[in-house]
Amino acid sequence: MSMDSVERFLTALDPDHREAVSAKPHEEQQRLADAWERELADDTELDTLDELSPPAAEAEAARRVLGLETG
Repeated sequence: MSMDSVERFLTALDPDHREAVSAKPHEEQQRLADAWERELADDTELDTLDELSPPAAEAEAARRVLGLETG
């Protein structure tokens, strides 16, 4: 059973951010998950990290997306 992008994004977040994002409306969660997917696809630095540790690359992309939202 595969997870959708929102579930995968939430899984990549640390527990505090996961709780905060889970409280947002689904449309906002989907927007963040879409941005996360783009970050994973577009950032070449994450490609190297993904080869070493896919969960670490996903977590880093999630941190970056949330950083863009708050920064």
